[in-house]
Amino acid sequence: MIFVRSEDLKYGMRLAKPIYNKNGVLLYERNTRLTMQGIESVKNFGLLGLYILEPAEPVPPMTDEDLDFERFQTMAVFSIREELDGLIAGREPGNLKRLANAIITNYGRLDHKIAFTQNLRSTTDYIYKHVINTAILCALISSQVYYTPVEQEELIQAALLHDIGKLLLPAKIKEKYDDYDTNDLIIVKKFQSDGLALIRPEMGIDSGVRRIVSQIHKIEYGESREDEGKILKSTKILKVANLFDTMTAMKLKQEAVSEIAAIKYLLLNKDEFDEEIVGALIKTIKILTPGVCIELTNGEKGLVISENPQNILRPIVLSFSSNKVYDLSNNGVYRRCQIIDIMKTMDNRIKVDRERLEEYMNQR
Repeated sequence: MIFVRSEDLKYGMRLAKPIYNKNGVLLYERNTRLTMQGIESVKNFGLLGLYILEPAEPVPPMTDEDLDFERFQTMAVFSIREELDGLIAGREPGNLKRLANAIITNYGRLDHKIAFTQNLRSTTDYIYKHVINTAILCALISSQVYYTPVEQEELIQAALLHDIGKLLLPAKIKEKYDDYDTNDLIIVKKFQSDGLALIRPEMGIDSGVRRIVSQIHKIEYGESREDEGKILKSTKILKVANLFDTMTAMKLKQEAVSEIAAIKYLLLNKDEFDEEIVGALIKTIKILTPGVCIELTNGEKGLVISENPQNILRPIVLSFSSNKVYDLSNNGVYRRCQIIDIMKTMDNRIKVDRERLEEYMNQR
């Protein structure tokens, strides 16, 4: 699989990922060969490019849930673009609550983990994709901490609106995504304040939503003067979701941090990130589940064969080269060997070897 920019697409190339329109209608299925009309459609959609299969490469496996996730992301990004751009233009957001409730319906009431797949972002769509994924993460987390539907809706709306000010940033600063220097932060803080001014009851946005956004801005820019007890739980959830998405997002000029590296960071910084909320995030997304391919500190590569619900970082692993089983829940084993990182596919999906896992399980 390779990534090909829109201007370099050629007739006959095979799609590695499906393409949907803003209504979620499937336009091009995986393994479809591009036509000249298809190439023009891609350019008209403003897509950076497409993931293309190599000439003899089989179509990579994707579950129905994975496909539904990508479809929902596509529709939601189109929707939030209209809402945020309209709000900046002075129009009351007519579909914000509807979008928030769609996110809650799809991801705020699940009883199982999902594969949280990132999509490639450019400076033109980074904010829209970021707030959608952050809102989805907030929905997943809030479902684990027993939020009421009203609390969830308020939180999800705040997640969708929290970075509206960054849409007003000068192009040179936008190009840095979230990698700002000290001078940039002064400018970002000013524009985020302008964005906060748009979030007001006269625009049909509840004051509780504004309070969450205001708190996250103060925390993000080191201005929080409130006692820990006065920081809303929703703000703490948004803080974790915001950072996790920022760290793991796929950008053209910057390599994404893996999910396991982001989780390690959140777990190590207990004074900054609420442990219960980080734990809720771990319970909702697939990271070190059976079949995931990983790299170990002893130089070996292996396969997770059993998840560890008590400690995500310490599953049971099968080495590819030696066929040796490492039970990382054992302190003696863990002292000698830990997981460095997750192995990824070209499009940033966690690499899963279901055939090897099934073969091992059948031999037991």
